[in-house]
Amino acid sequence: MQPIRLSRYAPFMRRTLWLFIVPMLIAAAGTGVAFAQRRGFGGFGFREGSLPARYAPEHMPDADFVICRLSYSSVRREEGGIGWLTDYPFSEIHLTTRLAEITKTRVSRDSEGTPNYYVVRPTDDALFNCPMIVASDVGTIGLEPKEIARLREYFLKGGFLWVDDFWGTEAWEQWAEQIQEVLPSPDFRIEDLPLTHPLFHAMFEVSKLPQITNIMFWRRNGGYTSERNEDSVDVHFRVIKDRHDRIMVVMTHNTDMGDSFEREGEDPEFFAQFSPAGYALGLDILLHAMSH
Repeated sequence: MQPIRLSRYAPFMRRTLWLFIVPMLIAAAGTGVAFAQRRGFGGFGFREGSLPARYAPEHMPDADFVICRLSYSSVRREEGGIGWLTDYPFSEIHLTTRLAEITKTRVSRDSEGTPNYYVVRPTDDALFNCPMIVASDVGTIGLEPKEIARLREYFLKGGFLWVDDFWGTEAWEQWAEQIQEVLPSPDFRIEDLPLTHPLFHAMFEVSKLPQITNIMFWRRNGGYTSERNEDSVDVHFRVIKDRHDRIMVVMTHNTDMGDSFEREGEDPEFFAQFSPAGYALGLDILLHAMSH
């Protein structure tokens, strides 16, 4: 796919797009409900993790943009998580829907017009057909040697991974140990990305990292957002780059960006508190990844 390049009017766009993203999202927030009802999952009543894996085909139906969900084995459990199925598939469906609405990006769609969404395992050949892979609850991940080698090959060939929705010190240490097996230091370092980096200004101006919690935790705790209490108060945006300074891995730790997309139509208050900021950062990540 051709890289997306902002025009010379980008500064004007960054100031003005925020003025219409909120009303546009409000008007479109029924997408997930309508999709779930068409597929027979009962709208809001679908149980997260109950949908079967839709594995990526050997040959993609088109060359348009698609996000693939990384399937992995869990070797430990985190409270509130369900392994690789966490936030699947409505997080990526809604995010790519908004990407197509707000930009001119061509998004891969099925025969009913819904954005395609796929699952891919590290050892699948289809991995190399995925321009971007995402993973949630990665504080539980355990990778086999063959999976480590294949993921390393994917990154070195230009692949991009965004991991999200993992909380606290233990989850971070588990994930960091596994990803450093794939991309070992000192050649590949985990580093915090400063808010002055161009990624945070790709389309929307992001001046603060949002802490987004899952909707059930938010309801139970009166709007409190730190899911591991004092151990997850600070949101981290960390990356791994290659030797050309290209970001290969984005890590949003102590926040659940996926719920700001997945649950956009379920609760007006939850939407207002989290979805605009979530989409602003999410779209900046996608645009930076596609244009670098």
